[in-house]
Amino acid sequence: MNDTVVNVRYMVGDVQAAADWYVDNLGFNRLPNASPAFAAVERGPLRLLLSGKASSAGRPMPDGRQPEAGGWNRFQCIVEDLPAEVERLRARGVRFRNAIVTGPGGSQILAEDPSGNVVELFQPAGWF
Repeated sequence: MNDTVVNVRYMVGDVQAAADWYVDNLGFNRLPNASPAFAAVERGPLRLLLSGKASSAGRPMPDGRQPEAGGWNRFQCIVEDLPAEVERLRARGVRFRNAIVTGPGGSQILAEDPSGNVVELFQPAGWF
């Protein structure tokens, strides 16, 4: 078992568009691509598995439920200057679910990939 890499799977509507979005907007690197079924991208120890309906992960469950994109679970990207990063991404057409919110641990905002999956951009408070 490789415990230096964390795999996260996201269901996506368009595998190639999702892979391009993560590479172009958040600095991920491309890994194997079997679009339209599947692609993988990585950033540091995070490997993001992007699965479309044609992938094995996209098959219906025994009870008939369909795997789909757009939930609320997410991974977090740490940034040094959240307002500047939000401005840069908005200029690229990235959608956000909310405005920047600040709490005791820092500030965050939720970006959406082309399929509606969430990525949290987070600027830690000084103690984090």
